[in-house]
Amino acid sequence: MLRVERLQVTGLPPLNFEVPDGDCLAIEGASGAGKTLVLRALADLDASAGDVSVDGVERREMPAHIWRRRVRYCAAEPAWWAHTPRACLPPPPLPRLDRLMQALDLDLALLDRPIPTLSTGERQRLALVRALLDDPKVLLLDEPTGALDPQSAALVEELIRFQLLSGHCVVLVSHHRPQVERLAHARLVLSKATTPANGNDVSAP
Repeated sequence: MLRVERLQVTGLPPLNFEVPDGDCLAIEGASGAGKTLVLRALADLDASAGDVSVDGVERREMPAHIWRRRVRYCAAEPAWWAHTPRACLPPPPLPRLDRLMQALDLDLALLDRPIPTLSTGERQRLALVRALLDDPKVLLLDEPTGALDPQSAALVEELIRFQLLSGHCVVLVSHHRPQVERLAHARLVLSKATTPANGNDVSAP
């Protein structure tokens, strides 16, 4: 379970919510409401006050890089720091890499192509593969299908459902309302007076 208490994100009141194992929480709000800032705060990429824990273990109790292995942020515009996708991947069990590539209809040859030659959709799906390789407990997904065609988006949604069935927690930011309706068990709507919607697991002052 992901538990968040009194999380302080600039421009928002303190946030309090829980995401049980196997559940997806959608964070919604107008452009600039702070959705991405909340995801980055949860991943400890930006400094933020408040208590965040996974399965009863507080983020302050472990080094930041260990926390980010358990709570993985997947950006809407993923960064790459090497010439090819393979050089940006953690060393995985090869069967897991093969399964993830197949699940997203990606040819293994893409791993060794120069990143600038890949399409935006290929890069986005490869970034999701990278995020899932070491099996994080919590997935923080920022517009995970924003650059994808309907067929590829459906494959991503199916992979997210599999993660939920496997007991992972997902926090989703998506502008696509039907996607939110299909995947989310609860919603958190960000505004000056942040309030929950469609779920009993979310609370905010």
